[in-house]
Amino acid sequence: MKKILVPSTIIVAILLIGFISIKKADAKKLHNEQSNVVLSGQVIDLVSGEYLTGVEVEIEGHDQKVYTDFDGNFEFSNLKPGEYNIIASYISYNKSYVENINLRTNEALSIKLQASR
Repeated sequence: MKKILVPSTIIVAILLIGFISIKKADAKKLHNEQSNVVLSGQVIDLVSGEYLTGVEVEIEGHDQKVYTDFDGNFEFSNLKPGEYNIIASYISYNKSYVENINLRTNEALSIKLQASR
């Protein structure tokens, strides 16, 4: 049986192509992860400064709604950079609109709700 010898330069070239392909895939994954941003914040009572629990916070025009936790915190993750409007609503309080949030990096908001009369 005859042995076939593969020149070492071909082996190196094959390994190098594989390595470059892996690096490109890693770079694309990193770019996609970096393009997703987080919008978080806290909702408080305008007068007392107390944290409000259970406030509905939504991104206008999207199917995303979250509710504040016991410390008034909320978070939207995996958002694409862009402009957003936020609506916060709570029983016995006036709705609050935070408009034209130009989201490019992770951002934190403080939303103050005023009790309705």
